[in-house]
Amino acid sequence: MQTVSDTPALRAAIRGWRSAGQTVALVPTMGNLHAGHQSLVRLARARAERVVASVFVNPTQFGPGEDFERYPRTLVQDQAALADEGCDLLFVPEVATMYPYGAQHSVSLRVPQITAVLEGAARPGHFDGVATVVCKLFNLVQPDLAVFGQKDFQQLKVVERLVRDLSLPVKVLSAATLRADDGLALSSRNQYLSAEERMKAPLIYDTLRKMRDLVNKGHAWSVIEQVSSTRLQRAGFMPDYAVIRRAEDLSEPAAGEREGLIGLIAARLGSTRLIDNLRLD
Repeated sequence: MQTVSDTPALRAAIRGWRSAGQTVALVPTMGNLHAGHQSLVRLARARAERVVASVFVNPTQFGPGEDFERYPRTLVQDQAALADEGCDLLFVPEVATMYPYGAQHSVSLRVPQITAVLEGAARPGHFDGVATVVCKLFNLVQPDLAVFGQKDFQQLKVVERLVRDLSLPVKVLSAATLRADDGLALSSRNQYLSAEERMKAPLIYDTLRKMRDLVNKGHAWSVIEQVSSTRLQRAGFMPDYAVIRRAEDLSEPAAGEREGLIGLIAARLGSTRLIDNLRLD
């Protein structure tokens, strides 16, 4: 696997593949890779002849007081994991490569409507940073397809809308959430949990499953959401939200609606903020 950090080397490699008529997949990451990330690379490997992964801790998607500085940088381990999965090229740009005028003075993209709720409401500006860096990576790599995980479901929907609205020639593939044996969604932030918190953390997924059961029993959305939030609070979580939404656009479902729904939870456990989701139909 080749590792490059500058645009000319990246484009030279891809130009060679293109001249040979090969398809290219992109897997954007912030590094500190785990088995969930590796599953994205496997899906990309199955759908394209060449796979590019990126590792870039993007400053514009972190808000004040968030964990940008302490976000783990584990490049050597990431390189080994990607090579094991058959990744062809790893792109590790510097901030100056991605933001030549500085992150604070960069052109910024905003995907309206869908970014105003849930994660967007809890983390103002977060999805502007996501949309901007994803668009930059698409322009740099010019992939045929890109793979994103379903754990960050709202991010996936933002990228899908970005691609459609800007008519970008990239097919977006979604990969299922990988979980530990106890149901906890794999995440780089799980390592921040203490031993006691790690034992509690699977309650988020358990609560999502109970939400699904209550939906199937016909309970009102407001009741399900309140019960779910209270359950998490009593266990020591601080929920930002525990809601039911339409999976297509994250809008609120009508009373009695049953198809195409998803449950989404974001909650703090100690100093760690965890998110998860589950299709309810």
